[in-house]
Amino acid sequence: MDNSFLIADTSSLVIGLVLILNGLFISAAQPNGLNKIHIVHLGAKQHDTPELVTNSHYQILEPLFGSKEAARNSLVYNYKHGFSGFAAKLTASQAKNLSAHPEVLCVVPSRVMRLKTTRTFDYLGLSLTSPKGLLYETKMGSEAIIGVIDSGIWPESQSFNDTGLGPIPKRWKGKCVSGNGFDANKHCNKKLIGAEFFTEGLLDITDGQYDFASEDESKSPRDIVGHGTHVAAIAAGSFVATANYKGLAGGIARGAAPHARIAMYKTCWKRVGCITSDMLKAIDHSIRDGVDVISISIGTDAPASFDIDQSDIAFGSFQAVMKGIPVVASAGNEGPNAQTTDNVAPWIITVAATSLDRSFPIPITLGNNLTILGEGLNTFPEAGFTDLILSDEMMSASIEQGQTQGSIVLAFTPTDQAIRKANSIVRAGCAGIIYAQSVIDPTVCSDVHVPCAVVDYEYGTDILYYIQTTGVPKAKISPSKTLIGRPIASRVPRFSCRGPNSVSPAILKPDIAAPGVNVLSAVTGVYKFMSGTSMATPVVSGIVGLLRQTRPDWSPAAIRSALVTTAWKTDPSGEPIFSEGSTRKLADPFDYGGGLINPEKVTDPGLIYDMGIDDYLHYLCSAEYDDASISKLLGKTYKCTYPKPSMLDFNLPSITIPSLTEEVTVTRTVTNVGSASSVYRPVIESPFGIELDVNPKTLVFGSNIRKITFTVRVKTSHRVNTDYYFGSLCWTNGVHNVSTPVSVRTKILRNYV
Repeated sequence: MDNSFLIADTSSLVIGLVLILNGLFISAAQPNGLNKIHIVHLGAKQHDTPELVTNSHYQILEPLFGSKEAARNSLVYNYKHGFSGFAAKLTASQAKNLSAHPEVLCVVPSRVMRLKTTRTFDYLGLSLTSPKGLLYETKMGSEAIIGVIDSGIWPESQSFNDTGLGPIPKRWKGKCVSGNGFDANKHCNKKLIGAEFFTEGLLDITDGQYDFASEDESKSPRDIVGHGTHVAAIAAGSFVATANYKGLAGGIARGAAPHARIAMYKTCWKRVGCITSDMLKAIDHSIRDGVDVISISIGTDAPASFDIDQSDIAFGSFQAVMKGIPVVASAGNEGPNAQTTDNVAPWIITVAATSLDRSFPIPITLGNNLTILGEGLNTFPEAGFTDLILSDEMMSASIEQGQTQGSIVLAFTPTDQAIRKANSIVRAGCAGIIYAQSVIDPTVCSDVHVPCAVVDYEYGTDILYYIQTTGVPKAKISPSKTLIGRPIASRVPRFSCRGPNSVSPAILKPDIAAPGVNVLSAVTGVYKFMSGTSMATPVVSGIVGLLRQTRPDWSPAAIRSALVTTAWKTDPSGEPIFSEGSTRKLADPFDYGGGLINPEKVTDPGLIYDMGIDDYLHYLCSAEYDDASISKLLGKTYKCTYPKPSMLDFNLPSITIPSLTEEVTVTRTVTNVGSASSVYRPVIESPFGIELDVNPKTLVFGSNIRKITFTVRVKTSHRVNTDYYFGSLCWTNGVHNVSTPVSVRTKILRNYV
């Protein structure tokens, strides 16, 4: 293997990284005689040791200043490990002269970078500075009440301060309940307006033996786990100017709806988890209390629960939706396998996760000066070079015997084995871990208490080659840096659960995606990163809370429709969104539903696919639930009509056909919520081998015509069973693009995998 290309390529990448991190693409004029910090880039290291690299910097500076002492006084930083360069105080003329030096790549002025948001909502374009838009129109959600069902809340966090908030909305009927370590009079305010906890289900499942003290739990709304605090702050956290995690991702933390009110319902407990009976009680209370949206970052493993299961949240969620309260829930973290999506009831808004355009690269420097950028959250201080060894099955005995003491260990480890491998390596006293994975999952480093980085197999193999061809291989792992924007691409992470829906394959799940990777938010007293669809869910919940203030007459189905049809199919910069799995591919509706949530478009979708009680009964009958089960869900006697309706005609903002034999016609109805006189025409992107024919060809709305029904004839040219192919039907009037995802699977022989 020729490492010369890798060294040059990585050096340029590191230089580019430093340019981005220091904001060096913007020039700054200065008076000629004024000293200001400049960064001088020299490229790849030309020397083996940091000391020699530093000496080379002085050799360049000394002629400019006339003495070694003056050169030393000028220097601010030496860049001497992953690449060569330095920061020095220079006048404009000195900088110009230095840029002509044959060893200098470039000289650029340093600049002060403003602290910004911890990224999620800037990434989504939900801007605070715009004189119009969703935040402006809703006064940052000051009248919205977001109900969170989770592990409680840490009320002292600055994310729940009520500075600048007006009176609590008069419709609020909930309460704050005191308990162990939680004083309702002290801890609730105009931000945290409700806080309850539910223990009956917990005590039942533990035979009344749950010992709150020994479990380090609080019999109160107080959050000990940290999860509930984290998601509540994402949904509606107040402004916190200096949020960061050990120096990473510093900026202004805020929720999607920073002036919205929070009602916390604690139903999740350490060691035991979340009890559905308690959760249903919490849903019940939240309906009573007057919340605008219910946020549930909770789910189960496969198999997904049935819609009419009275012990599942789908049952209680149905009641909330029938009262006009949207329920937003997580898709689950058991991806990337197909058919793993949880919370699949069609009245729930189910949320997948994406990454942000922010990453935390970790320079891994080998003894041969090759620097590779791994991923992770390494906040440990930089240490000198140490021995680098490979961990494999042949070395397991050596690891257990402590022969890795003080070494950095390279481990080719699948994600599901990473934690177990880490425990054995750390116990043996290693100095750091480099994971090599086919699909990188930086979260495996989260609980590793030594420097830890993740690389893919390609770079892992480069490191392995170095180990195998070097007498005494050395390496060091440097602290993470915060990198925003280019060159980071958004993706659907490995953990996010994928469709199709395993309960009702004709119902597209998930519905929508939102950022859920390395989201910085409040926990128990500090700010930490967490990843999961749990983090993506409150992003959507907060935006739904805002939307309900601008569109108070919209049903939960109308809100879901607006989310789906206006979503980005790319990231906000226009780049494709990829999906991580056994291989990386372009994301499709089973990865992200309608796409990435686009908060500034949801208030004006043009057309909506609306639904009410009759539509949901249509679904339940088509799903062949018996009359008795439906009657229990409805709370009154109900009988399905015969013949039973087709689930394909359920009025979703998507078309999913799991078993197309030859031809089928599906029906949808759209409601105009834009200009009274609007004309829409279809733009069709047919799935491969599938023909879509839409009728009528034009939708003409007027003052007396707000709803129009159309049909889509779907025909396959395939003559074998296929997997799903994807396309879209977009209704456009030149202003609005109402995009409906289409997913079709041909099944010549039905009921055969």
